Amino acid sequence: MALYPVIMAGGSGTRFWPLSRQARPKQFLPLASKLPLITDTSARLKGLASVKDTFIVCGPLHAKAAAKLVKGLPKANLLVEPVARNTAPAIALAAVQVAARDPKGVMVVLPSDHHVADVPGFKRTLADAADLAEAGHIVTLGIKPSRPETGYGYIQVGEALEGGGRKVQAFKEKPDLATARGYVSSGDYLWNGGIFVFRVDVILEAFAKHMPEMQKGLDALRKAAGKRTFGAVLKKVFPKLPSTSIDYGVMEKASNIAVLPGDFGWSDVGSFAAIPEVRPADAHGNVVSGNLAVVVDCHNCVVLADKRPLSVVGLTDMVVVDSGDAVLVVPKDKSQDVRKVVEALKARKLTKYL
Repeated sequence: MALYPVIMAGGSGTRFWPLSRQARPKQFLPLASKLPLITDTSARLKGLASVKDTFIVCGPLHAKAAAKLVKGLPKANLLVEPVARNTAPAIALAAVQVAARDPKGVMVVLPSDHHVADVPGFKRTLADAADLAEAGHIVTLGIKPSRPETGYGYIQVGEALEGGGRKVQAFKEKPDLATARGYVSSGDYLWNGGIFVFRVDVILEAFAKHMPEMQKGLDALRKAAGKRTFGAVLKKVFPKLPSTSIDYGVMEKASNIAVLPGDFGWSDVGSFAAIPEVRPADAHGNVVSGNLAVVVDCHNCVVLADKRPLSVVGLTDMVVVDSGDAVLVVPKDKSQDVRKVVEALKARKLTKYL
């Protein structure tokens, strides 16, 4: 069975400002290792899928960087959205291209900006998911929760399926803390990691059934797939597709959804506060990156600096980041609010820092 990974590499670069910018969003940063997240995402598929069968979906601003960071990616496998239209049209675009090569190929849809600690375990889970997908299921990976997290969506699991996996009882939006605690203690809920596995013909059929408003555009793209006219058709058709997530457009509506539980050290690296999940800390709980960072009498801090000397003294539970042309200082529990800084910079027309 050939697998066709589809790496979703869109993003606006707001949660990791000032390291991330519009032209260099989170997936292009070495947040979890010495390599950018998108490079790690591609590399962890080695032995399971070929880079020649891998696709990347991104916007025009990020296409050059994405192609550079995933070595060996064929030029035709870089799918550039003319405009951002959310995950359902992006996945449909990739499905059209995979179907032109292999009408029953199994697609593996992956965010480009997540981290996995146990790569062999991750690959075993994906291989099991591919077997489920071969049988006609639309499979999502559910992450076994390690804490009552309010920043993730949840999947309520149902009865066991023949051949492994579980039926999906329901998808739940990001909960408040009390609800999240209830989910975790019940044992019936998994984190929604946004990783999907399905046969290309199955997902195209699901789009036709549950998102008929996309069908005319998809038909035009399928007719043009593999032809010189594809770029022109894409430019004309894609902006007219509905801006809808795959979760809302298909996953919450289809009846053949399966969830496969996984426990492989997953993190979505959602903010600076998540850095300690993916990088080692010192004896005082500090994660320090860059030879120019000096940390004195600090506890549970994230300090990132490699452009010029940065010294912090007597801080607890803080994030301090120096990108060379901008500095961020924020409590760890407020790190999700970094996007408000980006909004403020836009309002003040300080675009050179975006």
